[in-house]
Amino acid sequence: MATRKIIEPGKSVRNSRSGQAIMALLDLLGRRWALRILWELRTGERLSFRALQETCQISSPNALNTRLKELRHAGIVDLQNGGGYGLTLTGHALLKALGPLASWADDWARSVGREDLACYSRSRETAE
Repeated sequence: MATRKIIEPGKSVRNSRSGQAIMALLDLLGRRWALRILWELRTGERLSFRALQETCQISSPNALNTRLKELRHAGIVDLQNGGGYGLTLTGHALLKALGPLASWADDWARSVGREDLACYSRSRETAE
């Protein structure tokens, strides 16, 4: 069985052997389902494995399990006994840091006539 490569600063990642933290983060976030999992956990509600699988529409439990392990190893997501998966303080800080990028993406969507896809702004309005 192949060993899964650990994604963290100081380790070689896809497209970068330097181990720079930003490259490790971009590799982690660029993996299938990673951003979707973070998006679904953004409200602070804890979700069970099954609920995450359904909400994210991930048909493969193995894919979800792998991604959750990587996000947990990175300290972005945690699992409480009986409480489900949720973002850690580090995970919330990461989402906050991604806010300007999400705002930029909303502006881009509007600039090409796709206001319907400017979802970050709408999610912030409902949260406030």
